[in-house]
Amino acid sequence: MPVSAPLRALSVLVGLPVLLFALITWQVVADGPLVGVDERLSGALVHPDRFAELLSDLGNVQVAVPVLVVALAYVAWHGRATGVDLWWLPPLAGALAMVLVPALVAPLKEWTDRPGTPAVPPATGYYPSGHTATAVVAYGTAALLLLGRLRSPAVRRALVVLCAVLVLGTSYGLVRRGYHWPLDVVASWCLGLVLLTGVRLVDRRTPPGRTPRGVSRSTRRSSSGTPSSSNGPS
Repeated sequence: MPVSAPLRALSVLVGLPVLLFALITWQVVADGPLVGVDERLSGALVHPDRFAELLSDLGNVQVAVPVLVVALAYVAWHGRATGVDLWWLPPLAGALAMVLVPALVAPLKEWTDRPGTPAVPPATGYYPSGHTATAVVAYGTAALLLLGRLRSPAVRRALVVLCAVLVLGTSYGLVRRGYHWPLDVVASWCLGLVLLTGVRLVDRRTPPGRTPRGVSRSTRRSSSGTPSSSNGPS
């Protein structure tokens, strides 16, 4: 039986990050050759300064989660106001993805027991990066759920760029400041991408429900996040 294109895309979006995460985790636990490369790269990149500190703070729960909460509140309000069936489901999926970050990261930190870089006090439990995972899921979920509800292509592009800047800025700041090894950050990218795929899948499969009076079906499809010709990237 042939596999549909969306299913193939989903398998790639989930399968590749999972495989890469498994490879990195294996190298960290086994102290493999990839760890040596990681440590040399960290030595070349680490340069603690105030700017790196500020960038790393973008991954703080106190900074990233309020951004997500505002986005989820808007998505919930927009869905209910336009009469979308199960309007609460995409915001719930986004909130659940954020809750899963500490639920997944904390046991992994304890199990891998990876020491920190020379730039931080001696300790263990640095793999994977919780700050990076928080940034990826918080800013990524906010962008994903808002994209299908914004009509202007320019605004959608700006939102994608802003999300990328926030995530990459956080990642760079954590490595530059020496709070995390590069592999800690890459592993959290993989973990975050899997969670974002789940959020996107729920959002796309949320039924639009009845079309409110005075609202066209095409506008209705855009409001519910279902792809249309004017709805930008999926």
